[in-house]
Amino acid sequence: MTGTRTTRLGDPERDTLAKAAAENFPVAPFFLPRAWRADLMAVYGFARLVDDIGDGDLAPGGADARLLGVAPDRADDRVIMLDAFEADLRRVFDGEPRHPLLRRLRPTVRRHALTPEPFLGLIAANRQDQLVSRYETYDDLLAYCELSANPVGRLVLAVTGTSTPERVRRSDAICTALQIVEHLQDVTEDLGRDRIYLPAEDMKRFHVQESDLAARSAGASVRALVAFEGQRARDLLTEGAPLVGSVHGRLRLLLAGFVAGGRAALDAIAAAEYDVLPGPPRPGKLQRLREAGVTLRGKG
Repeated sequence: MTGTRTTRLGDPERDTLAKAAAENFPVAPFFLPRAWRADLMAVYGFARLVDDIGDGDLAPGGADARLLGVAPDRADDRVIMLDAFEADLRRVFDGEPRHPLLRRLRPTVRRHALTPEPFLGLIAANRQDQLVSRYETYDDLLAYCELSANPVGRLVLAVTGTSTPERVRRSDAICTALQIVEHLQDVTEDLGRDRIYLPAEDMKRFHVQESDLAARSAGASVRALVAFEGQRARDLLTEGAPLVGSVHGRLRLLLAGFVAGGRAALDAIAAAEYDVLPGPPRPGKLQRLREAGVTLRGKG
């Protein structure tokens, strides 16, 4: 799923929102209008929390379970927690939600007349993670990204009042690319959760066994596979990049940051010679800024 995964400690709302700084892309940068920043952080808080539930990354002690009305002895049951989270999401649209991150989301939903569908998609992706741990084909992976990543971009367009069918199509390409990039960065971490997001048909093509992904360093076959999937993500970023030029002002800067974050992460993977197994290669701020400039000029 999207973003950096770390154990959540302390206040559930504060610690979830604090993770925004570790993402590959800017979540709600300072240059945006204050109202947009508040709304985007509300959307991010939802997406981050549902991922933490699905990945089993909630803080010990059961604070989130109590907030969602789940008994402490059921707090480790991810399916029960996702069901409770969905019930609380529905209260955002009709009632009074219990969790503070969903209470934060409620004004955003009302202000922009957001529908439940993109939020339900993110929950469905995390339910799928409890049932599906391997993907046979690239098309299967794309279908997963339709749930796990694309709703976020659609929500950004809705919050900023810029959604059109063509922009949604470009946004979907960018979001799918960012999800694939994260999967490439997190091969080792995902394997530790008994999940592999590299399509099985591609692993077979490049003669990669699951045991190869458990090595400390990637061999030539794994590196070739990572390079292949990375090019797919880069092509999707190129397909989606015209979205940046279709908007104006500070929103253009934000969307350029999304594309630039993905491209810079791919550059970092390439600089590591496609060896992602020792840990996720991550770009520096200067690298992201350079890529943002290239994207804003409509190049690359």
